[in-house]
Amino acid sequence: MSDIFKYGIDQLTVARAIDIAAGKVKGILVPEVITRVQTSFGYVQTIVAQHTTVYGINTGFGPLCDTKISEADTRALQYNILQSHSVGVGENIPEEIARIMLITKVQALAQGYSGVALSTLERIIWHIEHRITPLVPEKGSVGASGDLAPLSHLFLPLIGLGHVMYRGAKTDTASMMQQEGIQPIVLGPKEGLALINGTQFILSFAVKAVQRLHNALEAADIIGALSLEGLMGTAKPFDPRLHAIRPYPGNQLVAHRLKALLDNSEIMSSHVDCGRVQDPYSLRCMPQVHGASRTAWQHLQELTTIELNAVTDNPIIFSAEDTISGGNFHGQPLALPLDYATVAAAELGNISDRRCYMMIEGRYGLPKLLIQDAGLNSGFMIPQYTTAALVTENKTLCFPASADSVPTSLGQEDHVSMGSISGRKLNQVIGNLEYILAIELLYAAQAVDFRRPMKSGPVLEAVHQYTRRHVTFADKDRIFANDIAALHKIVVDQSLVRVANEAAANHQLNLNGLYNDQFGLY
Repeated sequence: MSDIFKYGIDQLTVARAIDIAAGKVKGILVPEVITRVQTSFGYVQTIVAQHTTVYGINTGFGPLCDTKISEADTRALQYNILQSHSVGVGENIPEEIARIMLITKVQALAQGYSGVALSTLERIIWHIEHRITPLVPEKGSVGASGDLAPLSHLFLPLIGLGHVMYRGAKTDTASMMQQEGIQPIVLGPKEGLALINGTQFILSFAVKAVQRLHNALEAADIIGALSLEGLMGTAKPFDPRLHAIRPYPGNQLVAHRLKALLDNSEIMSSHVDCGRVQDPYSLRCMPQVHGASRTAWQHLQELTTIELNAVTDNPIIFSAEDTISGGNFHGQPLALPLDYATVAAAELGNISDRRCYMMIEGRYGLPKLLIQDAGLNSGFMIPQYTTAALVTENKTLCFPASADSVPTSLGQEDHVSMGSISGRKLNQVIGNLEYILAIELLYAAQAVDFRRPMKSGPVLEAVHQYTRRHVTFADKDRIFANDIAALHKIVVDQSLVRVANEAAANHQLNLNGLYNDQFGLY
């Protein structure tokens, strides 16, 4: 991957957006884009000078679209819209997501259909590069006329208002500007509207969800395989012949991964002729359940990538004589797959909880509650209460926000997507899922220890050893919240998946087979 990204020219992907936000890749404006932006800006100046009526340039907004604005007031109109639309409430969104909002807005504006000044784009890029991130409240967007409220807060600092994270602290913009020796910019006609019309709030939550859910999917396969080892299940349901006659690519990928993870395992070899007819669904049907969630993830990544390179402003300026007031800002194209992915993430947690429950039942030669001296010790009874609580919380978050619409703007915006809520809910569900997987990992590592001295295959052995570097075997009760927190960290920071992938590479194992192009994170 190049360490330079050309806004408006290069294809923005989930991975690239996250790398720019992290400072690993530098986003720039090249001469071709500068010319394009200046040309579009010139079209708007011509429209104003010729008194051509164009929505948002010399008219009011929303239900005030028929109210003409004088040429003298067109600049004040843009200043006012940022203030009046800054109505967000609740906690501020994570800084990373706010930075991704800035990046995705630059990518949209740099395509030259929005009529903004070059200086405006350059100031946004200045915020990205200096990591001076606007504070954006999490609630207030209905995801239709763009993410109006959060985008208004995002761009208040351009005109000297609002607050930013500056040198690690919340700071009012005026103080930051004084210390940096810069002045607020003066918005031209249409610029305020161009800044706040768009789906960048929904999109940035989608970007983060694509990254997080991909990691959770990878971890779920690895941890599920380790649980199967601890429960002495069979790998027969992962036979590629079975999945060739129901050829969903997501299912085939998961079956391939599980088989590769379980190959060359002493534990698996030890019970080939044990007489057990079949495993419960949470073991046997991992390809079908995890695979369906993979399919949902793939759809979300595909649509998120389209949106990352789309223009979601309104009106669109093709020339001084050709403008279209349309609906590219409507969040429905992302709201639906975000809600679908929410169910997919919740289901990963649901099946993981079932494997946890199975491991404490005292079945298949494991001690009840995964501890030898049960009675005096409660053992691993209670962590499964936490997975049960998190699974149920996720179920309550699965109602699709996109199934609802509340008319706004005096009926001018009479169908809205609520996609901003979809994006936030998906990330909440993934947050719960990451804890559920950490608890399953806690159980699976304990179960595998009861199979010693037999060993798993090389990848799962590496995973088990890495887990034991953070949490030791439990022979008596202790504060298991500490163990959960330690394992949650290695799930979330992707190091668990990285250890598995490195071990696979060291043993010439291809965990993703032929499916990496379809299901890789790009």
